[in-house]
Amino acid sequence: MDFAPELLRALVAVAEAGGFTRAAERLHLTQSAVSHQIRRLEDQIGTPLFVRTTRKLALTEDGEEFLHHARQILQAHAALSRRFQASSLAGSVRFGVPENFLGDELPHLLSRFARTFSAVRVEASVSVCQDFSARIESGELDLAVAMRRAGETGGAVLRRSRYVWAAAEDFAVPPGSSLPLALSNPPCLCRTVAVEALAGSNVEWHIGFTSANLHGLRAAMLAGLGASIIASDEIEPGMKVLAPSYGLPPLPDLEFALIWSPGGKTPCARELGRLIADAARSFGRPVLHRSAPPKALAGKLG
Repeated sequence: MDFAPELLRALVAVAEAGGFTRAAERLHLTQSAVSHQIRRLEDQIGTPLFVRTTRKLALTEDGEEFLHHARQILQAHAALSRRFQASSLAGSVRFGVPENFLGDELPHLLSRFARTFSAVRVEASVSVCQDFSARIESGELDLAVAMRRAGETGGAVLRRSRYVWAAAEDFAVPPGSSLPLALSNPPCLCRTVAVEALAGSNVEWHIGFTSANLHGLRAAMLAGLGASIIASDEIEPGMKVLAPSYGLPPLPDLEFALIWSPGGKTPCARELGRLIADAARSFGRPVLHRSAPPKALAGKLG
C-alpha cells in the first residue's frame, strides 16, 4: 500500500496543530482541502484516524500508531531528497582534524560530503601533532577540529574526554629504570599535557618512543615500549590504566572543538562544519566524560 507524501504531511500537521484550521494555515491550504486529504487517508487504510467532537480533535489508537510511521516515512523521504538533490554549492574548503577524532569514520564522512557536494574541493589535513588552532589563526585553514584543554572558549565543543595514563597490560618498569613514555612529536597537546603534569611530580621518566601518527603510538604501547596518555574511552584490549602505585599525576580533561578562521564561514565550510558536528553527535560518545572512571575500566585500576 502506497501513501502519498502530501497525505502524510496533512496527518502530521493536523495532529501537531490540534485542528484542521491551524493545520491548513501551516500547509498553506484551505481547511476543506486538509479535511479532504485526511478522509482520503482514512479511506485508504480503512479506519478512522481522528475522533471528532464539537470541542476536541484527538487521534484514535490506530491514528497514534499511523502517525508514528508517517513521521518516520517523511523523515526518510527528506533525508533521501537531501542526499540526492543537485547542489549548487561550489568552491573549496581547507579543513584540519586530529587523527584521533572520529578515527576510521573520518574518511567515510569526507567521502559522503564529496558525493553530496561534488563541486566542492576539500583539502583535508590530518595529523596527531599539528597545532590546528595556530593554522586557523594564520588563515591557513577555513575550519578545523582543534584539541584543547577543557574549558577554553571559542568554537563549538564536539567531545570532551577524561585522559588517563595507560600502557600494555604486562607493562612494568625495570628496577632502577625511569618510566619510558611513548608520545607524539611536538607540538602535540597530549605530549605537552603529559610533560607539564610530570614536571610537578617526583616521577623519573624519559621519552622511549615517538611517532607522528596514532597507529605507531598505539603499537608501541601494546608492545610495552612505553606508557602514554589516552582518552579513557579509547582504551583498547591489551591495555591497562596505570595504577596509583606508579605515582603518576592526574591529567586534565581535554576536548575537541570545531573552530573557524575569521573569514572561514563560507557556504562550503558551513556545510562541512555541520556534517562534522552531526557526525560527532552520532558517533556514540557523549560530549562529556565525567571524572569517575568508566565501569569497564574500574577493574583495571590498581
